Amino acid sequence: MNLKSEILQSAIRTFQIERDALDALIPLLNEEFENAVNALFKASGRVVITGIGKSAIIASKIVATLNSTGTPAIFMHAADAIHGDLGTIQNEDCVICISKSGNTPEIKVLVPLLKRANNPLIAITGNTQSFLALHADYVLNTTVAQEACPNNLAPTTSTTAQLVMGDALAVCLLELKGFDSKDFAQYHPGGSLGKKLYLRVGDIVKNNAKPQVSLHTPVKEVIMEISKKLLGAAAVIDGEKLVGVVTDGDIRRMLNTYENIGNLTASDIMSSQPKTIEVDNLAVAALKIMQENHITQLLATENNQYVGVVHLHNLIQEGIV
Repeated sequence: MNLKSEILQSAIRTFQIERDALDALIPLLNEEFENAVNALFKASGRVVITGIGKSAIIASKIVATLNSTGTPAIFMHAADAIHGDLGTIQNEDCVICISKSGNTPEIKVLVPLLKRANNPLIAITGNTQSFLALHADYVLNTTVAQEACPNNLAPTTSTTAQLVMGDALAVCLLELKGFDSKDFAQYHPGGSLGKKLYLRVGDIVKNNAKPQVSLHTPVKEVIMEISKKLLGAAAVIDGEKLVGVVTDGDIRRMLNTYENIGNLTASDIMSSQPKTIEVDNLAVAALKIMQENHITQLLATENNQYVGVVHLHNLIQEGIV
């Protein structure tokens, strides 16, 4: 077997071990998990998550996931907690303690201090008979048969199990709270993800030109309007009513169809059923319509009145694509 094959086989084996471990955890989800979720949901304070070593890193990630999905959370390192950081925990907080063994010296010192304060304590552990599990109010079992590490030493499968358990808690809480995409947008205002959640068609169109012609506008003027406004299309308006659109594609088709274009008007070459989108729709919805119809621009409307054009290039510039 060559070196490349050995590397790939090792990677595949890692995936399989961790996948099988997660499958084995599903039957372990029980009423204890439901009770823990309800305790977190009903708590008026924050979720304080603690751990040590690799579990502390997983704790930090779960904190980030909870915060981004509407459940206030904070990380407290188990070692720092017993050296002054225990004051992080407030009266109404719930505490989650993560530990594979549940028997590390720091955990054994910390748990009695947590219990003394009467905060609900949730254990995420791979040892349901550990010191941590026996003193917790709720125990979430993340027992794994083996680590992906060939020496069965480096935390790999066990930390994956902890991470997935944390994700399960976050998703359940998200659903209980009715946390939707609008709420999500408030917590993710930056970057392309934020824009997909809050940027609306109207935010884009207001910065664009508004190309339009009438039914009787000569073709030469139609071409000039499209070229001048740089959006690849012009709306065709009859009075105040939107009746069609002329695109770059319509111009090309016209040139292939007619030898003499001198007497043609917009009404002769327009598409009479233009694709439109209301300005209060998300920009990502505009992208979906463009993709489904293989087009690069949409006419934007407000209360069914034409207000401008949103172009694929706008969505690219905003990072939506």
